[in-house]
Amino acid sequence: MRTLIQRVSQAAVHVDDEQIGQTGPGLLILVCAMEGDSDANADALAAKIAKLRIFKDDAGKMNRSLLDTGGGALVVSQFTLAADTSRGNRPGFSTAAIPAEGERLYDHFADALRQLGISTEQGRFGADMKVSLVNDGPVTIWMDI
Repeated sequence: MRTLIQRVSQAAVHVDDEQIGQTGPGLLILVCAMEGDSDANADALAAKIAKLRIFKDDAGKMNRSLLDTGGGALVVSQFTLAADTSRGNRPGFSTAAIPAEGERLYDHFADALRQLGISTEQGRFGADMKVSLVNDGPVTIWMDI
């Protein structure tokens, strides 16, 4: 699985002018299931992100995790993270999981975060979404598993 993680003070996702998910301080997590990914990949990635120490401690150092801060997560599916730009000017997406499996793994990943005790909201798989965020830091991290 591939993710782009952004530390945010707030984030929201809208579909057809309706807000369907949001978070306050925490993480916006853009997720792409890749061909060959499994539930174990989703579980491992959720655990790693939940423990990732990218929030400031009292001394101002990135030393606290989402679990430590009690922050939330907004999880948004984004198959374009699988983009292959090695040839030509049009990206290819053949390494992304097929849509049915991608959606299943996306939901599994979000559920894995919830099982770790993280308040988690989601976008809508396959929808044309509008995502807004206030990046805190900015802190943006690319993570594969």
